[in-house]
Amino acid sequence: MKRRDLLALLAGAMFAMTAQAQSQSIVRLSTTTSTENSGLLAYLLPAFEARTRLKVQVISVGTGKALELAKNGDVDVTLVHARAAEDKFVADGYGIDRRDVMYNDFVIAGPAADPAGIKGGKDVLAALRKIAAANARFISRGDNSGTDLMERSYWSAAGVQLAPPRYVSAGLGMGEVLNMAAELQAYTLSDRATFATYQAKTGLAILVQGDPRMFNPYGVIAVNPARHANGSAQGVNYQGARQLIDWLVSPEGQTRIASFRPSGQQLFTPSASTEKP
Repeated sequence: MKRRDLLALLAGAMFAMTAQAQSQSIVRLSTTTSTENSGLLAYLLPAFEARTRLKVQVISVGTGKALELAKNGDVDVTLVHARAAEDKFVADGYGIDRRDVMYNDFVIAGPAADPAGIKGGKDVLAALRKIAAANARFISRGDNSGTDLMERSYWSAAGVQLAPPRYVSAGLGMGEVLNMAAELQAYTLSDRATFATYQAKTGLAILVQGDPRMFNPYGVIAVNPARHANGSAQGVNYQGARQLIDWLVSPEGQTRIASFRPSGQQLFTPSASTEKP
C-alpha cells in the first residue's frame, strides 16, 4: 500500500474513532413538552451532566412524536407519559429497560367566567358533558401527544363530542394551546406542570381536578440498540441511555424531582420503584 493511501486510511480511521467517541459522550433524549416547558429538565439535567460528564441533547415534542423518534433510532432514550403506547413500544421490540420515573395529573383549565359551569367539579367526564351541552369552546392539542390521547379517551368515555368550530384541534404543544385557550376564552386539558408554568401569562384557572382518571404517570425507556446496530455510523448510545435512566430513578434523581417546586408548588412526584423490573 502506498504511503499516501495508508495515511488516508489512518486519517479516516481516526476520524471515525473520534466521531464515535463524541457520539458516546452525548445522550439524545426525546421527551414531552411538559417536561421541557415546566422547566423540569433545565433543573435536572445539569446535575446529571456534572456527575457523568455526558451531554444530554433534548428534543421536546408530543409523546407520539417522541416515541417515533425513538423507534427510528434518532434518539437514545425517551421520557414520555402514555402508558399504553409505551407498553406497545416495548412489546414491539423498539425499547427496553422501561422504568417508572414520576407522575403528576391532568386538569381542565378555562376562563374564570366559566360559561359551562364546571368549576369545582372532580369528574372529568361530567365536565366534558357540560362543556358540550353549553357549546363552549375547547382547544385540543391534536398532536398525538400523551395529553391528546388522554383527552380523546375522555370524550369517548363521556359519550359526547364538540364539533368544529367550537372544538379546535390545534396541532400544537401544551404551552401554545394554553395561550390559545386564553386568547379565545376556551377550555382545555393540560398537565398540571405546564399549566402552572403558564398560569400567570394566560390568566386561566383550574376548574376541574382530582379525578383518579386524570392520573398522569411518566416512564423512561432506552432505545433497543439491537434494532439500530447497523442503522447508522453513530448507532444508539445505549450505555449513555442507561446512565440517564439509572440516575433518574436513583435516590439522587428522585430527590431532585421531588425538590422541583417552582413558586413552592409540587409539579412532579417521584415514583421510581426500588426494584428493577
